[in-house]
Amino acid sequence: MLDRFKGCMLGAAIGDALGMPNESTSPNLQKMRYGYRRAYKVHPNAGLQPGQFTDDTQLLILVGTLLADGRFNEERYAAALKELYARGELRFPDGSVSAACEHMMRDNPTTAGVKSTTAGCLSLAIPFALAYSGLSEAVERAVRACNVTHTHPAAHAAVATLTVLIYNTINGTGDAIQQAEKKASVEDDVLGGRIRNALMLEREGVDAETAVLKIGHDVSVYQTLPLAFFLISRYRHPPDLLTVAANVGGNTDTIALICGAYIGGGAGIEGLPADLLEGLEDRQRIELLAQRLYSFRSRKQEQ
Repeated sequence: MLDRFKGCMLGAAIGDALGMPNESTSPNLQKMRYGYRRAYKVHPNAGLQPGQFTDDTQLLILVGTLLADGRFNEERYAAALKELYARGELRFPDGSVSAACEHMMRDNPTTAGVKSTTAGCLSLAIPFALAYSGLSEAVERAVRACNVTHTHPAAHAAVATLTVLIYNTINGTGDAIQQAEKKASVEDDVLGGRIRNALMLEREGVDAETAVLKIGHDVSVYQTLPLAFFLISRYRHPPDLLTVAANVGGNTDTIALICGAYIGGGAGIEGLPADLLEGLEDRQRIELLAQRLYSFRSRKQEQ
């Protein structure tokens, strides 16, 4: 189980770092290159080095650290996020996260969330899926945390869906993809329908380029999450999944983060490419945080 915790956190960061240079670009599935690289010169992520991750992993680490310290609540999360934003350290942040942080600079941080469907809240689902042994509690806490930046029901539904996917993947409890699809359908008819459609396209053998056109790849949870479901269902070989996810264009960093978390959560560290582990920013810090989240969960189970 500990190996899966580490694999999930590291896989998420690897996917994010792979998708970083292609964030907001057009699909590039005909000329894909394996491995880390830099963004083009005028890209918002141009200052990052190959193997560095974006704001998605920054939020994952921030939330994960508060959980592992036993100090997480929405007020502390809001304050820590506001401070990170105020220091200018968030890397090309999601527009809704930026708007919420701007609100927090002026108003009550617990009421700063915006009614948005962007996927900038998704990565926080991962540490909650790891930290809690009860799925219902993990989902409830993740959705409450999401509300700090995103108040739209679709964003909450997407966070709940990703929490279910990662929780069941980590714990090996049934068909994780099917369980997550069911959760999406219960929480939001549109999101559930789009995930079902994405999975149907995969079963029909639709190629990745056509799937990107049909599903979409923008920053909305209505496109980011369904496309990730298509990809994790289509590609079983980790290097292939990570490479394709990082080259679908649009919201590549978040899409590839979800794919990486799924790979590592199911297969552990050994399921992740060794060369990508080697070149990942802050690998030891992330691995240690995964171990601390495992200890947090173990302590809660003993209480």
